[in-house]
Amino acid sequence: MVIFQGKWVKLGQKGTGPGARSSHAIVVVGQKAYVFGGEFTPRAPVDNKLHVFDLHDLSWSVVDATGDSPPPRVGVTMVAVGGTIYVFGGRDSDHKELNELYSFDTSTSEWTLLSSGDTGPDHRSYHSMTADDRRVYVFGGCGVAGRLNDLWAFDINDRKWIKFPVPGENCRARGGPGLAVSGGKIWVVYGFSGEELDDVHCFDPISEQWTEVESTGEKPSPRSVFSTVWIGRYIFVYGGEVDPSDKGHLGAGKFASEVYALDTETLVWSRWEDVSDSEEHPGPRGWCAFSAGRRDGCEGLLVYGGNSPSNDRLDGIFFFTPYLDDGDKK
Repeated sequence: MVIFQGKWVKLGQKGTGPGARSSHAIVVVGQKAYVFGGEFTPRAPVDNKLHVFDLHDLSWSVVDATGDSPPPRVGVTMVAVGGTIYVFGGRDSDHKELNELYSFDTSTSEWTLLSSGDTGPDHRSYHSMTADDRRVYVFGGCGVAGRLNDLWAFDINDRKWIKFPVPGENCRARGGPGLAVSGGKIWVVYGFSGEELDDVHCFDPISEQWTEVESTGEKPSPRSVFSTVWIGRYIFVYGGEVDPSDKGHLGAGKFASEVYALDTETLVWSRWEDVSDSEEHPGPRGWCAFSAGRRDGCEGLLVYGGNSPSNDRLDGIFFFTPYLDDGDKK
C-alpha cells in the first residue's frame, strides 16, 4: 500500500515585505517569488507594488517597474510562462470587477497592458488561472452579474484570446475553484456556487469536450479559495474554506489545513500525511496566494498569507514538498 507523505517548511523573511494580506497572488520565476495585489481590510486593495521574495536568501524587495502598472486590486490571479508573468482581473477599491490582462517581463521589469474592454473574458474576480507552455487559461470567478463558469485561453504567441465551449449544467458557475493543466487537459476542481462544491471537471482543448470526472478515494470535503498546484499527474489541494461565513467576504468561515492530491490518471484522491513539526505547518487558512516552485531541487507548493479562522490576515510563507513512501520526491 502506498503511503503519501509531504513536508511543510516555514521560510524566514528578511527585509520589509508586503506584510499580512489575503486575496492576493504570487508566482515563482526561477528562484524569485513575485507578489501582487491583496487586502488587509476586507474589500480594500492594499497597493499595486510588485514585491519580490528571493527563495535563496529569503529577502524581500520591491521592483522598480516601468510601463503600464496595474492599479491596486483584490481577487486577482497571476501565472508565469518562462520569464513573463501574466496578471488578469480582480476587483478595485470601488468593488468593481476588472478584466485587463497585463504582462510583466522579469528581465526588463516592464509592465504591458495586453487586453482590456470588450476584448477577452468578461470582468471578474476570485477566478482561477493556470498556464502551459503556450497558453494562459482563465476560468470562472465572480462576474458583474453573478458567478461564471466560462473557460478562456490567451495565446501568448498570437496575443489573442480564445473562448472555449461552455460546460454543461453539471459544472455550475463558481468562484474560488482550483484550475490545473495535466495530461494535456484543463481540470476544474471544487469551488463555491452558493455552497461549497466537491465536483471535478476536465476539458480537452483538442476535442473541445467537457467531462465530469467521477473521482474516488479519500476525497477532500467540499471547499473553495484553496491553494492548488499541479506536479506531474497530481493536482494538489491545500486548505481552503469549507464553511462560509454568514457575513460573506467581511467575515471568516471555517478553513481546512490538510493536503490532498488527485491522481489525474487513476482519478483517485489521497490525503498526504504531514511529516513536519507542528510549528512548520501553516495551519487552517484560505484566500492565500500560492504557486508552484522549487526548493532544494524539488517541486512543491509555495503558500503566502491568507485569511485565518479568526478573520486575521496572515503573513507567513510556507513550502510543501510532496514525497512518496519510498522516500523519493515526486
